Amino acid sequence: MSILTPVAGTQAIYRVNPVAKFATAMVISVGLLLSVDWVSASVALAFEAVLFFWAGIGPRRFVARTWPIFIAAAFAGVTIALYATASGQTYAQFLFAHVTEGSVNLAIATALRVLAIALPAVVLFLTIDPTDLADGLGQVVRLPSRFVIGALGALRLIGLFAQDWRALEHARRARGVADRGRVRRFAGQAFALLVLSIRRGSKLATAMEARGFGGTTKRTWARASVIGAPEVALVLIGVAVTGIAIATSVLTGHWNFLATR
Repeated sequence: MSILTPVAGTQAIYRVNPVAKFATAMVISVGLLLSVDWVSASVALAFEAVLFFWAGIGPRRFVARTWPIFIAAAFAGVTIALYATASGQTYAQFLFAHVTEGSVNLAIATALRVLAIALPAVVLFLTIDPTDLADGLGQVVRLPSRFVIGALGALRLIGLFAQDWRALEHARRARGVADRGRVRRFAGQAFALLVLSIRRGSKLATAMEARGFGGTTKRTWARASVIGAPEVALVLIGVAVTGIAIATSVLTGHWNFLATR
């Protein structure tokens, strides 16, 4: 199951315009990137954890889609704890690794910030239907129709990657190819998937050109994409979460504006 594959649902968040979801994710990301401290990230995560239930993804599906983010946050924290600039009390030191009070605090803040920025972005993306996204980009953002339709075709093919990978694995096993050696088997399957994806993309591009998707005339849209009260409410929620997180960090004295570092 791909982290990028959208999920279906009946909650109100699924009916919100995708443009508003991207704007909300951008507001949260920009606000939390202004400082590296654990307070603002923790406050934002606390509010986001409550709002995640609104998406209706469910705990099991949520973990299945977001586990790479938790691993990335852990690796980022460990790396910074070992190799960040030393400051404060020294806890451990070995060769180039130097674990100090300052590096540990920075590692915790970084890991929490990765989670606070990435998790809402992924959850919002999972609630986006590719067709609704194309409608929003074409009608609200006014992007070129050729780019929008091409992006829609690419998004529609994302879900086929996992199916192609399983089919390639079964086919290679049936032929006795690369039964031994995980690295060799993975490299062979990855190259085969790349070739298959290029061929499929070429066929899709040819088919879309034949149907007039590459034309220069003004395109009409089957469904209207509008910005209304639900979209404004979602963006305001993002602004409120970011504002409360920043205000809490400033009031507690943990705000660490990046421009002053």
